[in-house]
Amino acid sequence: MTLDTTDASFDNDVLVRSDAVPVVVDLWAPWCGPCKTLSPIIERVVEATAGAVELVKVNVDENPRIAQSFQAQSIPAVFAIKDRRVVDQFIGALGEAAVREFVNRLLPVASEAEELIALGDEASLRRALELEPDRPEAVVGLAEILVRRGEPEDALSLLAKIPDNGEARRVAALARLAIAGTSVAPGTANGAGSMELEEHMAALLDRVKTDDEARQELVDLLETMEPSDPRREQYRRALASRLF
Repeated sequence: MTLDTTDASFDNDVLVRSDAVPVVVDLWAPWCGPCKTLSPIIERVVEATAGAVELVKVNVDENPRIAQSFQAQSIPAVFAIKDRRVVDQFIGALGEAAVREFVNRLLPVASEAEELIALGDEASLRRALELEPDRPEAVVGLAEILVRRGEPEDALSLLAKIPDNGEARRVAALARLAIAGTSVAPGTANGAGSMELEEHMAALLDRVKTDDEARQELVDLLETMEPSDPRREQYRRALASRLF
C-alpha cells in the first residue's frame, strides 16, 4: 500500500498506523533526481510484502513540517516507523537489493510454532501445540488429520479447546458426519455424487422438524460445502423455512 500524506494527515497516516504495521516514510521532491530513481524501487519492494509493510510518501516542498520533524538534511530520505518510533533509516538512492534488505528487516519474524504450523504434518502440529497449546491453526489442522485418519471423536475433543471459528466449525462438521457414518461427500455442485448428495439432503430436510439428528447432519453437510456452492444457501433457506 502506498499513500501520499501531508502535514495535516501525517499523525494519522504514519504514527497511528505504525501501531498496527511498520510504515516506511519516503521524503522526496519533484526536482530531486535520486528520488525519481528510488521511488519505483521502494514502491515495488514494499508492494511485494503484500501489506506487511506500508509506504507513505511525503513531498517535502509541500509539507515542510514533516521534513523538519525528521531533521532531514537531504533527500531522498527514508525512515521506518514502528510503534510511533523511528526504527531504521537511510539517505540517498540505494539499489533494489539494499532497499529490499531494509524493508525485510521490518517484517515480523515467524515464531517456532508458526513455522511448524506451516509444515502442516501431524508431528509438526503436535509440537506446535506443545509450544502454544491453544493455537487455533494448529488445533484445526491436527483435528482435520485425525478426522481423515478415522479418529473423529478425538478431533472433536481437540476442537473443544479453542473458540469457535469458521474452520473449526467445518472440521467439527466433518468429524460429526464421520461419526454418523455419512458417506455422501459435498464435492462440487456438478461433481461426482452431486445427485446422490442432493437426494440425501432433501430426505434430511423432510425430517428436520422432528428429528434432531437429521437436522444436525444437514447443518453439518452445509458447513462442509464450499461457500461458492449455490446449494449451500439454497438449503440454508429451505432449512430455516422448515424450522421457523
